[in-house]
Amino acid sequence: MKAQTTFNPLGSAIILFVLCMAVIAATEGGVRVAAAAETGPAPAEIKIDNFSFTPPMLTVQAGTKVTWTNRDDIPHNIVSSEQKFKSKPLDTDDNYSFTFTEPGTYQYFCGLHPKMVGKVVVETKK
Repeated sequence: MKAQTTFNPLGSAIILFVLCMAVIAATEGGVRVAAAAETGPAPAEIKIDNFSFTPPMLTVQAGTKVTWTNRDDIPHNIVSSEQKFKSKPLDTDDNYSFTFTEPGTYQYFCGLHPKMVGKVVVETKK
């Protein structure tokens, strides 16, 4: 005698749904990776607060845009020791950005409070 099988539409719908979600997830992940590779390194941020730069030393790849944001309640600015960049005075929540295109070590300080110092180390693009 032959065994009888029954069709379960709910079970089939669940399997189809799971397969579709897996295909969508795989496709979107591939698009994100490709987009990230085309746009270059992710931006980096340095916060200014309590008369200090955080982090005090930042390592990035060449081509990275670094943004300093003043979270202090008094003005600060960013001045490169090598005269490569200089911001205007930044009030609370103002920011300044600079894109580092060349590998090297870039020392900087607050022109209004010269004891505040920081460093950006730029590595060759990987």
